[in-house]
Amino acid sequence: MLYIVATPIGNLGDVTERAKAIFSEVEIVLCEDTRVTSKLMAHLQVRPTLLAFHEHTDALARKKIVDQLASGIDIALVTDAGTPCISDPGGFLVADAVASGVKVSPIPGASAAVAALSIAGIALDRFTFVGFPPNKKGREKFFREIGAIDHAVVMYESTHRIVKTLEAMKSLKRKLIVCRELTKIHETIYRGTAESIIADLERTSIRGEFVIVVER
Repeated sequence: MLYIVATPIGNLGDVTERAKAIFSEVEIVLCEDTRVTSKLMAHLQVRPTLLAFHEHTDALARKKIVDQLASGIDIALVTDAGTPCISDPGGFLVADAVASGVKVSPIPGASAAVAALSIAGIALDRFTFVGFPPNKKGREKFFREIGAIDHAVVMYESTHRIVKTLEAMKSLKRKLIVCRELTKIHETIYRGTAESIIADLERTSIRGEFVIVVER
């Protein structure tokens, strides 16, 4: 069985009982960064084998993993934080596993995008998730297309590009909800225009991981 296990996005208290049980049962946990995941495993007092799985993991390495699954080894896939296969390469492994007849089971839990949407306070009968904005190529087109979407949009952004992205979003003329460090000690929610949120960030802190919700 390949388990797709959601992990806390900050507060370790958000780990689910099912996730704990899976980590104590599987032989291998695939993770983006073994150093990050080892902290969670230590917190849970479990010791599965941790193996790196990230954007540079090639098809040959994925085949080896699928062969292990087919041989009867149970494996869990995690990301550094949140739900795997959302803006990360886990989907390729799931596709390979399914094609080989391996069962895949989701162990749901935290998701930064869903957490941000839940406190947005806007109509969410429909929304579009767009991952991270392009850093260079296609960036202008990306924001132009967001402006044409007639419902809520949610995206991720890093510390180093948040101001640049908010600058690009000024032309959208739409209200934003920007969440910084969700579930962590310095969790902060900013609401307003791109201009006002840039000013708020400069007065507080630009450090952290961000989720941006664009109101329709």
